Amino acid sequence: MTTSSTPGLARFNTLAAEEAAAALHEVCASAAWGSFLLAHRPYAGTEALFSASDAAMAELSAEDLAEAMAGHPPIGRPKPGDPASAREQRGMAGASEELKAEMLELNLAYQERFGHVFLICATGATGEQMRDALKARIGNSPEQEREIVRTELGKINRIRLTRLAEDS
Repeated sequence: MTTSSTPGLARFNTLAAEEAAAALHEVCASAAWGSFLLAHRPYAGTEALFSASDAAMAELSAEDLAEAMAGHPPIGRPKPGDPASAREQRGMAGASEELKAEMLELNLAYQERFGHVFLICATGATGEQMRDALKARIGNSPEQEREIVRTELGKINRIRLTRLAEDS
């Protein structure tokens, strides 16, 4: 990643607070995360933006994490009409009907156990890799899973922030 400012980042730095907040909400649904990033503008470069995102993510409470997760659809069911959601879950697009049915069943079991959607940074992952991760994680304690989710959200946020910073 670059440490210099990009056209998208320069534009983000100068957006009115409401517009910047809306752009951040598209990255992560946590109001606390977005407020933290807003409060630390302007950013000299993408690395400073990533550092702020990581710091904000580390501070999120369980409630803040739940709010962030609520912005993510289940794996295998991207948000209709949302190109980012479809792009991020591309690994499930060509999955067999059998794998899709298995993911639906596993997603429901996971949601019943933890009270939220299974969250994974799906960019670049195959349907089988996502299924295997879900199977491996469903046995975690809620505390272990909350920290894994925090890490996965951080990865997703970095990918989305990169898009925001590079978008001209």
